[in-house]
Amino acid sequence: MAEKIPRRIIQTDKSRHLSLLASAATVNLRLLNPDFEYLFFDDTQVEEFIDSEFPQYRPIIDSFPVRIQRYDLFRYLAVYRLGGFYFDIDVLLASPLNDLLEYGCVFPFEHLGINRFLSEEFGMNWEVGNYAFGAAAGHPFLKAIINNCVRAQQHPQWAATMLKSVPRMFRSEEFVLVTTGPGLVSRTLAEYPGASEEVKVLFPKDIFDPNSWHFFGNYGVHLKAGTWRKRERLVRRVLHRNWEAWRRKALLKNSPKRSKKRVLEFKSSS
Repeated sequence: MAEKIPRRIIQTDKSRHLSLLASAATVNLRLLNPDFEYLFFDDTQVEEFIDSEFPQYRPIIDSFPVRIQRYDLFRYLAVYRLGGFYFDIDVLLASPLNDLLEYGCVFPFEHLGINRFLSEEFGMNWEVGNYAFGAAAGHPFLKAIINNCVRAQQHPQWAATMLKSVPRMFRSEEFVLVTTGPGLVSRTLAEYPGASEEVKVLFPKDIFDPNSWHFFGNYGVHLKAGTWRKRERLVRRVLHRNWEAWRRKALLKNSPKRSKKRVLEFKSSS
């Protein structure tokens, strides 16, 4: 695509009364990119934007059972319509974004994936993040993500295929991830025919090094201070974390046999 990411930054939160950490992160982001247009949407403005720009998605948005799903779809819709970069309010940048303006679409590598569906269907043992990304307005990959958000809501069995390898007691926690979150974005990337030409993924030098996870390339870090997850009871929380740790340990155990780098080439889904 000829279109490139424009100089625009988009963020959202419930209100403009941010925590001290979020305020520091947003100020830092703007100071590092002084020539970028900055747009912030609170809850009221999110709803107004959807009604004015994408009224066709109102029934889907109102049917989401978890509130964060609304914010997930909004971020894709906002960047799809306006173009620019989206950042969660807990992303801290270390350098300006100018170098990324040469691309049409940019997403961050997140971490090694623990979802067997992606690995077995596409040979993809890693995931991208949706806490930060950039794209030109109207980019077809974002449209594919939006379409899959709708598909996951209208056809639950399609999304449920990604939960089959997840123990039943943890599926509610993984539900958002595979219906509007990073799991869905990663699946969309694996299925997207123009991935290698149209989407730039900010891979680290070694994808198996946990110290390189949750970074927006060399440009910033996701502090993971979000509070969208429902508070689990202590025993359940410990079991969930242990299960995730066990899955990633199994992946890391095989890491010497695999390349530390990744390219956007996936096997065809069966």
